[in-house]
Amino acid sequence: MKDRLLIFSGNSNITLAKQIVKTVGVKLGDALVSKFPEGEIRVRIYDNVRGADVFIIQSTCPPVNDNLVELLVMIDAIKRASAKRITAVLPFYGYARQDRKDQPRVPITAKLVANLLTTAGADRVLTMDLHAGQIQGFFDIPVDHLLAAPVFINYFKKKKIKNLIIATADIGGIKLAWYFAEKLNVPLAIVDKKRRGPESVEAMHLIGDVKGKDIIIPDDMLATGGTLVQAAKFLKSKGAGDIYACMTHGLFSGDAISKINDAPIKEIVVTDTIPQQDRIKLKKLTVLSVSKLFGEAIKRIHNEKTISELFK
Repeated sequence: MKDRLLIFSGNSNITLAKQIVKTVGVKLGDALVSKFPEGEIRVRIYDNVRGADVFIIQSTCPPVNDNLVELLVMIDAIKRASAKRITAVLPFYGYARQDRKDQPRVPITAKLVANLLTTAGADRVLTMDLHAGQIQGFFDIPVDHLLAAPVFINYFKKKKIKNLIIATADIGGIKLAWYFAEKLNVPLAIVDKKRRGPESVEAMHLIGDVKGKDIIIPDDMLATGGTLVQAAKFLKSKGAGDIYACMTHGLFSGDAISKINDAPIKEIVVTDTIPQQDRIKLKKLTVLSVSKLFGEAIKRIHNEKTISELFK
């Protein structure tokens, strides 16, 4: 198996896939991934995958359903071509926010996607910063869960921001915020909010002192930006200095870009788990690559080595 490593990619994030294979030291596998005239996903694998250790890179970012079905069809094609092992590499795991029944008669779609990937033929999953950690338990196959936090922490260490404090945008971000605060050796503040509706939030309380402090707000995902913008405005009203934000997955859905442009945020840092080429209107944006992290993880998985070193 060690001599037969092949990496393929769907169409969701070709740029990241090319950077990953460069880190691994192999060429991107030769495959056709397109659509038939009626819209059905069309896949043909040109490389011989029989007996190979195969990795398929595909973020299930918008268009979510197209990218998900592309991944499922690619897994099926490679499984039927007799690959020895198939690892689905999802830098961004779509449907992750639907991880529980928080209302009557709603699905747990994160579990459904896990079932689909397993049924299609994936033998293991490699992903990053799941919206809910318990999604790992939705799988009956191994899941390697990478963290982008070390990439962000190294970036902010180089900036040497004085009077720094870490703040959460809401109570749910406490664990991640504690990690940042510990690694950067700075205090932590907590913003508590009251949610009016699915897309409407209101910051209510602050635990900690932010007056005169520069702030980093970490989170796993930025969708509409409502929570982040409200938290930034609230912290600014409490006397905060410069406000930075870092989110692993930058979806920027709806009017997120205009809201962030108007918000009191100096810089927002995201990774390339989701393509960001069309975010040029967001002048505050910095994109960090996680290609080396994924490339190293793929090499370690292929060679049956631990990936725990990547969390340091």
